[in-house]
Amino acid sequence: MPKDSTANRRAKPSAAPLAKRQQGDARRVTEPRAAEGWDLDPGEVNTEYASFVQRQLALLGEDPSREGLVKTPERVANAMAWLTRGYSQCVEDVVGDALFEEEHRNMVMVRDIELYSLCEHHMLPFFGKAHVAYIPNGRIVGLSKLPRIVEVFARRLQVQERLTEEIAGAIEDVLTPTGVGVVIEAYHLCMMMRGVEKQNSKTITSAVRGSFRDDARTRTEFLYLAHGRDVFAP
Repeated sequence: MPKDSTANRRAKPSAAPLAKRQQGDARRVTEPRAAEGWDLDPGEVNTEYASFVQRQLALLGEDPSREGLVKTPERVANAMAWLTRGYSQCVEDVVGDALFEEEHRNMVMVRDIELYSLCEHHMLPFFGKAHVAYIPNGRIVGLSKLPRIVEVFARRLQVQERLTEEIAGAIEDVLTPTGVGVVIEAYHLCMMMRGVEKQNSKTITSAVRGSFRDDARTRTEFLYLAHGRDVFAP
């Protein structure tokens, strides 16, 4: 269950003017350690899942003991833990205290957020881009938090329609903005590798809340920015 994040949602005051800010020492700034390699060398391997993968290989007619497959069960277990890590995350934690009081009342958009997820029907990947926008109502969120919110929900077994709505709902809950808009464009391997095998088909879904739904001009501006001017050119 998500944590009670009332304290975390308190907006910070507006930043001081540039002239009054203290200059930092760039030599003391350290780069954060990357999370790369976690899926290759995690602290614990889900041995039960690895045993299941080993049995799966045998059912496919493979020999799980041959050299190329000996470590495959552990690798798959580690990879699935990484690809579905959204189950252990919540929006409140990834947003933290990155909320700020600002009187900006115009649209804020982050476009082309890379997105990777797994279709819950076949557990095959779908991937693409998310375009996320909102109109502030007295406070804004750190820009990097919008892609992080996308990640929380994308890193679960999903359908694109629900994923789009969950992202919009989370932003609405965290910021209480006057409007929210989300568009996702994605390619689904369940359509490309199997079944109809249509490699060039793209699925587009949208979710609009508040002024993005009720005000035609706001909705048009959002779609114009999300899809680019060529879509609306005469």
